[in-house]
Amino acid sequence: MAAELPRWGVTAWLPTVVTAPPATRARALAALRSGPRRGPDGGRPFAVPLGLHFEGPFLAPERRGAHPVEHLRAPDPSLVADEGWTRQSGVALVTLAPEQPRALDVVRDLVDAGVMVSAGHSSASAEEATAAIDAGVTAVTHLFNAMGPLHHRDPGLAGVALSDERVRVGAIADGLHLHPATVALAARALGDRLCLVTDAVAALGMPAGRVPLGVLEAFATEDGVRLADGTLAGSDLSLDRAVRNLMAFAGVSLPAAVAAVTASPAALLGLDDRGVIRAGAAADLALLDAGGGVVATVVGGRIAFDRRTSSPDDGIRRRV
Repeated sequence: MAAELPRWGVTAWLPTVVTAPPATRARALAALRSGPRRGPDGGRPFAVPLGLHFEGPFLAPERRGAHPVEHLRAPDPSLVADEGWTRQSGVALVTLAPEQPRALDVVRDLVDAGVMVSAGHSSASAEEATAAIDAGVTAVTHLFNAMGPLHHRDPGLAGVALSDERVRVGAIADGLHLHPATVALAARALGDRLCLVTDAVAALGMPAGRVPLGVLEAFATEDGVRLADGTLAGSDLSLDRAVRNLMAFAGVSLPAAVAAVTASPAALLGLDDRGVIRAGAAADLALLDAGGGVVATVVGGRIAFDRRTSSPDDGIRRRV
């Protein structure tokens, strides 16, 4: 996947491990530590994994979405310690439901270990969400999805995400997870706190059909990636398309839309050498045309993708 992501303008990413057995997380950390193998196209550079995102297993069962219920767990500081969830070991971000018992203990332990914590898949009240931010939560995972609805007398996690300047907020701008008008609302409320995310699964770049999703099976259709019961199960959204959608849905400029996939997520991860163009920063660049289409992607000063010399049939098959 890291070898293919540059064709959509991605230079660095957080591979996401959804709710799964402990052995799956261990394998993912081992794969991260082993580093990339040689690419399929002559050794072009890969999009750089900056650490893993564990989305689960500490999620609210009633907000689990496509996460398998049998692998959900109550927040447990001993599990975090036993599995070695630290920034140094390769865990960059953890999404959890902060209203659950002992969740704030886990938040504090993760923050002490250098891991960023995001609130998501949650039924948290506004008070519980604020307490989580006080404890160290600095992000919210896919705004409005898998969380309580925004109500004028009960704003919940969504209301706190829109109003608390201490958190950066992820949103899936595919027109399916969020209505275009909702994307526009979020963009206006969040400003430079908005982080576009794709929530992309193995359907990205592939034809419609069956999609393996851990222990589950999903299907990619024109109506999104869904489980057999219709539950949304990620997306096939590419990052450059998310940028173009933000421009179209919210009327923001190309530079502002690009900032939502560069400067804002870099700031969330505490990285001062990414999301900026200056001497000493990482030489990771995506060259876009005026409409936000990817012309070329540079990773570590080397060309990882150039559409002027690449055939549409190179690498994996891309969906239109």
